[in-house]
Amino acid sequence: MNVTEAIVERRSIKAYDPAHEMTEQEIAKLMSLAMLSPTAFNIQNWRFVAVTDPVLRKEIRAASWDQAQVEEASLLIVLTADLKSWAKKPERYWVNAPQPLQDILVPAIGQYYEGNEQVQRDEAMRSCGMAATTLMLAAKEMGYDTCPMDGFDFDAVGKLINLPEDHTPTMFVVVGKALTPARARGGQLHMDDVVIHNKFK
Repeated sequence: MNVTEAIVERRSIKAYDPAHEMTEQEIAKLMSLAMLSPTAFNIQNWRFVAVTDPVLRKEIRAASWDQAQVEEASLLIVLTADLKSWAKKPERYWVNAPQPLQDILVPAIGQYYEGNEQVQRDEAMRSCGMAATTLMLAAKEMGYDTCPMDGFDFDAVGKLINLPEDHTPTMFVVVGKALTPARARGGQLHMDDVVIHNKFK
């Protein structure tokens, strides 16, 4: 499956086969692809909580408006972000770069983020959004369906997964085998409504 096919065929699926299990190798492949998602300054601030424990899945479902896919999909990924990743040994993000480039970029990371909580949070949301898209397209190529979600109690889920204080939840992506095909698309806006050439009028 090429990228165009994955984009066209990816749909948000709500009903999954609860008996299907992903292998450890499949989960590792999916996570390794998600880790290639772009981040500003290469700070790799996403943290993927791959939830397979059935008891924990049931508890998270209860904190997610009882949405069945949270428990019944083969895999629940809670995308979170380390808001302070920029300050945690930033030299590791450019360890393979030429030294002159390291000398520029590593200090620039701190200069950009330090003291700017809003930028740190905005960056977290951007990074996890891009990672979620990578996850969903990679899963589609692997023969799986997905659903991105933000319908859950962020604080309750954070407690259930022991989220560190300097992290934030951003969204879920569930992955599994669809029980039924996706419905027809609800309605697509015309390109003229969403693509602006150069300036808004």
